[in-house]
Amino acid sequence: MFQVSREFAPPFSLISPYFTAGSIFYMIAMLLLPMLGVDMTTYDITLVAWAHLFLLGFVMMIIFGAMAQLVPVVLEVGHFSVDFYYLIWPLLAVGTVLMGAGFAVFPSILPYGGIMVLVSMLIFLADTALTLRKVERVSLTVKTVAVTNAFLLLGILVGFAMALTIGAGAGIDIQKWLTAHIVLVLGGFVTLTIVGMSMVLLPMFGLSHGFDETPVKRAFKMMSIGVAVYFVGALFNSESLRFLSLLAVFAGTALYLWQIWLIYRTRARKESDIWFRSMAVGYASLAFALILAPIALIGHLESLAIAAVWFLVMGFFIFLINGHLFKIIPFLVWFERYSPLVGKEKVPMLADMVPKKSGEFQFWFTAVGMAVGGAGLLFGSDELFKGGAAFMAVGSIYMFISVKWMMNFGKSQMQEKK
Repeated sequence: MFQVSREFAPPFSLISPYFTAGSIFYMIAMLLLPMLGVDMTTYDITLVAWAHLFLLGFVMMIIFGAMAQLVPVVLEVGHFSVDFYYLIWPLLAVGTVLMGAGFAVFPSILPYGGIMVLVSMLIFLADTALTLRKVERVSLTVKTVAVTNAFLLLGILVGFAMALTIGAGAGIDIQKWLTAHIVLVLGGFVTLTIVGMSMVLLPMFGLSHGFDETPVKRAFKMMSIGVAVYFVGALFNSESLRFLSLLAVFAGTALYLWQIWLIYRTRARKESDIWFRSMAVGYASLAFALILAPIALIGHLESLAIAAVWFLVMGFFIFLINGHLFKIIPFLVWFERYSPLVGKEKVPMLADMVPKKSGEFQFWFTAVGMAVGGAGLLFGSDELFKGGAAFMAVGSIYMFISVKWMMNFGKSQMQEKK
């Protein structure tokens, strides 16, 4: 298990805008979700607009905020320049809005949104790369951060080239590069980042010790090689390379799920809180996506592939991210506002800083919505899909309420004392 130091953690005031903006984008994306339908394809411009709003505004925003906190803490070195993070979130937020609007209604503004997103991510990549140069002990987490950042760089460059094609007629073959962009960003950056960070967060929050890390090390290698080979396959338009690379990714994902089972078996903390149930739903969704994806690949079934992506993104990504926010935000707020008061006056427990009712509502609405919406995609029922989407929209409102409640916990009392 990793030893986590808090010496190099940045101030909460730096991190909080990421969580606030991310929860707002998440709510907006879920409220717009019922506009989609089961007949959508990966080239549907409405789906593309929604996907960028969701992935950039929510997934990337939360990951960047979490990485701002976790990278220096886990690597035990300070940021090269922590002030960079004051620039990243507003650039990413405005760029996301412009890209969503550009895809949906105003193609001419797409390059402007694309350049803002590109600059925000390049700043993130530059700080991370320069921070990694100071690291002395190369752990799996260090390797994960280095590799995922390389994949993100490739992914955003490919994406920006496609944005220039749509908005300014740059002439890039979108059909050739779209899947490579998806694999690089979703597989190479988001999924592998979750793999690396989960090896810190899951043992820490579940109090797991003494488990074998061999499966995740092999999983990391196989998934990294798979994503890299997929990019080469796209470069040379090789269907066989892309097919083999996805098989490697699937095998690596299976090994990662085995690693999660090993961590679960060795956990000391047994209570079934929102975090634990979110992890259970998230990893069950990943396992189900892993069953669907090879069938879709071998049978060339695009509708099944979209269903697999649904369970990956709406099940695995959402529940892993939201579940961890119920752990991360209370800890950061407690450390910022209450740690100086320890030994001087009574301070709240971390469990007291989690909104029980709104947290439960967001969990159940989101879980039911994800399952029903996924069933709609699998059975081709637009009514089921939209019903599930409506449930997820309600869940996102409760998630936003929960995030604001946790962020503001004790704020008024602290201001009164001052």
